Amino acid sequence: MERFYLDFEHPIVEMERQIRDMNNLSSSGSVDLDEDISRMEKKLDKLREEIYTHLNRWQKVQLARHPNRPYTSDYLQRICPSFIELHGDRLFRDDPSIITGMGQIDSRSVVLVGHQKGRGTKDNLYRNFGMPHPEGYRKALRVMKFGAKFNLPIITMIDTPGAYPGLEAEERGQAEAIARNLFEMASLPVPIITVVIGEGGSGGALAISVADRILMLEYAIYSVISPEGCASILYRDSQQAPKAAEALKLTAQDLMELKVIDGIIPEPLGGAHHDVDGIAKTIKEEILKQIDELVEIPVKELLVSRTEKYEKMGVWKE
Repeated sequence: MERFYLDFEHPIVEMERQIRDMNNLSSSGSVDLDEDISRMEKKLDKLREEIYTHLNRWQKVQLARHPNRPYTSDYLQRICPSFIELHGDRLFRDDPSIITGMGQIDSRSVVLVGHQKGRGTKDNLYRNFGMPHPEGYRKALRVMKFGAKFNLPIITMIDTPGAYPGLEAEERGQAEAIARNLFEMASLPVPIITVVIGEGGSGGALAISVADRILMLEYAIYSVISPEGCASILYRDSQQAPKAAEALKLTAQDLMELKVIDGIIPEPLGGAHHDVDGIAKTIKEEILKQIDELVEIPVKELLVSRTEKYEKMGVWKE
């Protein structure tokens, strides 16, 4: 996969280029630059740490949308190699922007649901850029109910800019499909675990994330609206998106402080795309840990706790 760099990563790119040139010169035998290369590599490590540990909210938005960032299918290949995909909502069609199915994570049988973006123009058009139609949410609910029937824990992965807002989606009941999922998921009598792996945009994300545990990757985002959409409404200028991102408090750290999520999964320095196998292993371990805890809770208590979790959100004192 071709490497892609964000604007704030350019100092890293430049230093990597310098080290590469020095290595080429040293390997030619004309001059010994081993000590200089070693010194530059240490400087590069320090630069990476300095940049990635002091990212602002807009820079984290950019990382959450990074084109090399792993998607749901990338994680399923590593976490659940036995995954069997299930298609269609039994009402209209199959929506490729949501993947659903079942499989085993180690010895634990589970149902898995996740948004799926595409790579490249053709695949992105096929996946509708990860923006589901109502049939995607109906497919997700059908498979989640299937899991509940057989007492299988449900794992969902969130990575969408939002539900598709097109005319055809509205004609087929987009709002009703999202609302139905919220209603039904609140009472499914099995553990539900959500992992926000990239973008968590508005109702398009919430429609498959009414869960007992909500986890976020370190550089993921989760918000009621995109920074661009917020800026268009509040400032009448979508170019004010960085300013809107600061106001939205959409990072994992913000949402942990606000008690909207239950945990943050650390990523490799620079983002999940720098070590997909490593972050997949971490996600797998966290999912299994959460399942082990949740299956011990009686169903009645689990459902009461799930409802109370969402009732507490958005409450403030005057």
